[in-house]
Amino acid sequence: MRGWFLLGLVTVVVLAVAGVWNPWPGVWDWVDRSEPISEPDVVWQQRVGGTPKSVTIAGDSVIVEQRTRVEARSLATGVQLWDRKADWAAVAGGERDPVVAVGKLLVKGYELLDPATGATRRRDDDAVAVWTYRNLLLDAHCVEATDCTLSAWDPRGTAPLWTAFLPGVSTGLFADNPELLGTRRLTANRIDAGAAGPEPVPPLLGFPVDGRVHVVDTATGRVLQNVEPGRDERLAVIGGRMLRIRAVGQDGACAFTLTAHDPATGKQVWRRTGVNLRTADSAGCVQREDPQGARNVLIGVAPDGREAVIDGYDGRLLQVNGEGQKLIAVDDRHALLRTADKRSIVARELGADRTRWTRATGAKSGATLTPYAAVLTQEKPNRLIALDPRTGKELVVLRTSANALAVGPAGMVIGEGREIGYVRFGAGGAAPVPGDAGVPGPDGGGAPDGGDAPDDEDRCGPKRELC
Repeated sequence: MRGWFLLGLVTVVVLAVAGVWNPWPGVWDWVDRSEPISEPDVVWQQRVGGTPKSVTIAGDSVIVEQRTRVEARSLATGVQLWDRKADWAAVAGGERDPVVAVGKLLVKGYELLDPATGATRRRDDDAVAVWTYRNLLLDAHCVEATDCTLSAWDPRGTAPLWTAFLPGVSTGLFADNPELLGTRRLTANRIDAGAAGPEPVPPLLGFPVDGRVHVVDTATGRVLQNVEPGRDERLAVIGGRMLRIRAVGQDGACAFTLTAHDPATGKQVWRRTGVNLRTADSAGCVQREDPQGARNVLIGVAPDGREAVIDGYDGRLLQVNGEGQKLIAVDDRHALLRTADKRSIVARELGADRTRWTRATGAKSGATLTPYAAVLTQEKPNRLIALDPRTGKELVVLRTSANALAVGPAGMVIGEGREIGYVRFGAGGAAPVPGDAGVPGPDGGGAPDGGDAPDDEDRCGPKRELC
């Protein structure tokens, strides 16, 4: 028997070496077969080359950024479409016109690739930094340390829409999406901070340059302000306003004063005192962080300890929490709060004093808001849940310990380690179409079941930033 076994083994090896028949890849695939990462099962599941740094849905493709490579996979099947060597990657554009910017660290320039084919649409050899948005791409070129030009491009454009002069860039502004002076997003365990994909470009951007802040109008490229913060101040550009946040020590605590200015005229347009924006630590009230918030809104804590959502444009209180409630996610339309007993999550419509929906959850649940879904996490048992942000209608409920990596109009990508998979909203039935009832489209529209048709504000946002 031993002789026959050795003869069979030698025969298989000879056939494999000769290329006639090689069973080893199939045997290895069987041994290395992956377990499903969720129940119900995903539409497809694939093992990528390395642990993803970021995952973004770009039209009909899924862009997976890894440590030294970037690859694209079909949203429908998960089959790899292309891969490239790159140290960073970022997606710009919407569902109809996405592009992928890729580059190498400490090397000037970048390439814009087609997500479906990997073909180069445009190449730049001199840019030191790139910012990607849903409707715009910005890059910065520096001839010298004090001579830089900021250019704005349509995501698939071939000529800049405008250029602006900046007298330099901070040493931290390099590669993709270096931090500007805006808001910090609330984060949640098991939900990637960039799961929503690229956002619309804000009306104004604040560029930190050598201790000063240059405020740029993204519609025209005009540099509206060149401001140096005071010794006790931190500047932020939110909702079309330049905010001055002043924090000084007083009676063993930090006393905050918040003023908002029109960058075009420099005039003060609103002011609030006593609201802690969580920009300072307890050591001398030094402000090292941007305020928390999203898009046009920021989060503060009132003197009585209750959290509030403030409109960055006009200073209105859009939401004030009840006693013991805690904000866990916010955008400029809705806020998700954990109730005082930590047993439920409540969705509130900002500025309307109206509760949209309530859902029972565990004490350690987390959440985030995207244009297409409110994503919730639960532990013991582990769950990922996607809900319509306006109605609370279930889009999908997964029994999984995987993370939510990217959310799109009709589904989301989840992942655990090197395994990623795609699940459609409405799993177990026909996939909902973006814009249909209960499933918001790319602009946040789509009338919910039993609701009214979306008005102009629903489609365009409170400041028409999506139109």
